[in-house]
Amino acid sequence: MSEPLKLPRAVAFVDIGTNSIRLLVVRINKNGSYTILSQEKETARLGESEFKDYMVQPSAIDRAVLVCRKFVELSKYYGADEIIAVATSAAREAKNQAELLDRILKEAHLEISVVSGKEEARLIYLGVSSGVNIGRKKALFIDIGGGSCEIMIGDQFGYSYLDSLSLGAIRMTSLFVAENNKGPVSGAVYAKMKKHAKAATIRTRIRVEDERIDVTIASSGTAMNLAQIAAKMFDIPSGRQLTLKRAHLKKVASMLCSLPLDKRRSVPGINPERADIIIGGAAVLETLMEELSIDEVVISERGLRDGLLVEYLGDHGLLSGGEEVDVRLRSVLQLSRSYGVDEDHAERVKSLALRLFDSGAKRKLHAFRDDERDLLAHAAYMHDIGDFISFNNHHLHSHYIISNADLLGFDQREIAIMANIAKFHRKKVPGRKDPEMAGLDDRSQRVVIALSALLRVAESLDRSHTGIISEADFVKVDKQKAVLRAISSDECQLECWGVESDGRAFEKAFGRKLSMEVVRKD
Repeated sequence: MSEPLKLPRAVAFVDIGTNSIRLLVVRINKNGSYTILSQEKETARLGESEFKDYMVQPSAIDRAVLVCRKFVELSKYYGADEIIAVATSAAREAKNQAELLDRILKEAHLEISVVSGKEEARLIYLGVSSGVNIGRKKALFIDIGGGSCEIMIGDQFGYSYLDSLSLGAIRMTSLFVAENNKGPVSGAVYAKMKKHAKAATIRTRIRVEDERIDVTIASSGTAMNLAQIAAKMFDIPSGRQLTLKRAHLKKVASMLCSLPLDKRRSVPGINPERADIIIGGAAVLETLMEELSIDEVVISERGLRDGLLVEYLGDHGLLSGGEEVDVRLRSVLQLSRSYGVDEDHAERVKSLALRLFDSGAKRKLHAFRDDERDLLAHAAYMHDIGDFISFNNHHLHSHYIISNADLLGFDQREIAIMANIAKFHRKKVPGRKDPEMAGLDDRSQRVVIALSALLRVAESLDRSHTGIISEADFVKVDKQKAVLRAISSDECQLECWGVESDGRAFEKAFGRKLSMEVVRKD
């Protein structure tokens, strides 16, 4: 582990890929959380025309220098005194690698480490696995870049296989599509691409055949853009986790091949900058899905630069609670600490809310599931996050922050539920016709109405922020009322008044009146 960091501190991470150069700038706060200051991506096409003679073209070096200089200036603007930069496939295979690195060092003042294929795979694994909630499920990770394709097998906490294949969107295009070809790509050419990809994946297929894979996750711009095109083509509703089915990919690839380049750029959902290389990327992904018997992949936006950040935090002992902390909890803690929540109060309210949930379930007050219990726990911890903006109407600010934060490991429905539970923990009682509730399905609306009522009560039980009430459980529930027993170490009139004022929200949620009895701890 490295020396302890002097915090707060801004650090920048640069990923110099075959197609794009990406920047991530974060401020690491005193409590070990981090705040993203900037995320940028520029298409530099470092690998353009490289894979026939393995020479990075002078024009590509010029573009890379220009982008790197811009990113260094931007990093300094945000106060970053440390920039960690790595280069991948195009740089590691270039015969003129020394010239490329020397020019970037002299003209952009950026020192670059060129990583091996397996090291690239490891960093991508760190970046992607830290942003999904898979626990001990075994996942296959696929990242299709411009020059290479990385394959990883692992769960939330470690990997068992890393590999890098010489397959990528720019490489395949360079090898099989004539440089001046602006027309459609013939079926014969696409078949040649797939045949080449199949030969390159033999070792991977043999390795994966021995594994029981629970989920496959595809990262990189190529996979994401293909999924976005499929979503438009097959009218897949937005707001859910982006995925790509093999059957849909096959039709998307056929449609893209049939179009000349100018028409391809206008396909709904496509990134026009990828139109000339996306068919090569599609051939790689379709071949992998066929050879590895994958029917559907889940799409991740994360990648190598996120892995650089995770590695950096781990090296300096700043990963919350060690590697066994699940990604959702780590994400909630990271966001909460970034906004300076009162962690003692947040923890007490969370604990009280879960006691109410569990004792309520035991007394047949409700029949909500364990996954919904988890959403209550996370919402309870974040409920006061809006205090960062102002106390007045902080519940509205909490709703906005949670709704718009990059909470890793949660889907959009779960984020919406947590944001609404936090919003309705005070003042207005939630209704199904509220604008924030309109996009939720019936069960999700019921979850918000009920669990926000429990959070109201839990918040009231620690209204003075002093922890006077240590325990609270439902001890009796019948058709007319629910009796709540609280254990208090001192006078708790403020808390009793708070619970009394929550009666209307509780009755609306559970169809019963709420009464409270207090037992003084001796």
